[in-house]
Amino acid sequence: MPRMLRVSALLLAAAMIAAACSGGSSSEPDASAIVDDDVVSTVEVDPLPAASSTTTLVDPPEASTTTSTIPSGPVAQMTGLAVDAELTHPALVIKIDNHNNARPQAGINAADIVYEEVVEGNITRLAAVFHSTNADPVGPVRSARTSDFDLLTDKNTPLFANSGGNTTTLRLLRDVDTISVNVNAQPNLYFRAGSPRFAPHNLMSRTEDLIAAGTEAGGTPPPMFGYRADGDALPDSAIAISGVDIDYGGRNVSYDWDEEAQGWKRTQDGSAHVDADGVQVAPPNVVVQVISYGRSPADPTSPEAILLGSGEVWVLTDGHLIAGTWTRNSKTDVTSYTLDDGSTIELTPGRTWVALPRVGQSSYRD
Repeated sequence: MPRMLRVSALLLAAAMIAAACSGGSSSEPDASAIVDDDVVSTVEVDPLPAASSTTTLVDPPEASTTTSTIPSGPVAQMTGLAVDAELTHPALVIKIDNHNNARPQAGINAADIVYEEVVEGNITRLAAVFHSTNADPVGPVRSARTSDFDLLTDKNTPLFANSGGNTTTLRLLRDVDTISVNVNAQPNLYFRAGSPRFAPHNLMSRTEDLIAAGTEAGGTPPPMFGYRADGDALPDSAIAISGVDIDYGGRNVSYDWDEEAQGWKRTQDGSAHVDADGVQVAPPNVVVQVISYGRSPADPTSPEAILLGSGEVWVLTDGHLIAGTWTRNSKTDVTSYTLDDGSTIELTPGRTWVALPRVGQSSYRD
């Protein structure tokens, strides 16, 4: 029986611009102006590579992405998995389109962390964090929102890739501690995918290129989560569940535990959420962090995620739900997830999706 999650926490947009289309029927990417709903920047683009969506590892982990072993050597800050050498390059945060016309997205299963935030119309966009693994290609890349700012400030000067934003968002973004590798700063690193995608749902890039463009200026990120060591038991408060449902208002998402895959299989609006290779999203960890949304100063119709303060959280890991409290006191603080006794809720080493719904939008199934 569904249980409701409770919590005590709390376009001055530029005109929609249609992308220029190639007049022919070629499946090659459109080489016309790169545009987004909020910004336009004219560049020449490269053809889409033959491979549709492949990933390559940066200092590849020795262990499976679903292992619960904490290695004795260096680990990836965003996953807790073993790496050959310490990762000192900056994290790369990419805004990923989650419109129905953007699916299947490329590279999302290579992201160490993916945040899902509410935007206009109560649909969602994704902020994907890449640090231990590259994706080629990755996208579709979309525009920034003021909700993104506090997803950046705890990562020690990360790189931020997006397709632009409205005038106010971009002005405010200049005061955020981040390195821009967006389409205006690095136009040659973006390209348009061909049919069946169409603008603005077809702007792509490659994480290796974006990281190389900003590595010298960015900082090394801190760990985002605590992880269980091999053999560590879950806390006594953990309850076994089959899944969680989230109704964002304009987007319905479910995560269902799959014992064989050792992950939470994601469905969106009733269909399996797969990447461009046909692989279903199924991270070992899902963090349901219930927050409030205010009104963005960049656009009164745009919700702005309130990520400072505290509230209730569900951490889904190893087929269980662990209820606790999230706390973040300042913009540079990493969010803590704790039990009632103040101890850290520890995740399974591996990738994590962080859902950011409002109060009363989440329920779990026994």
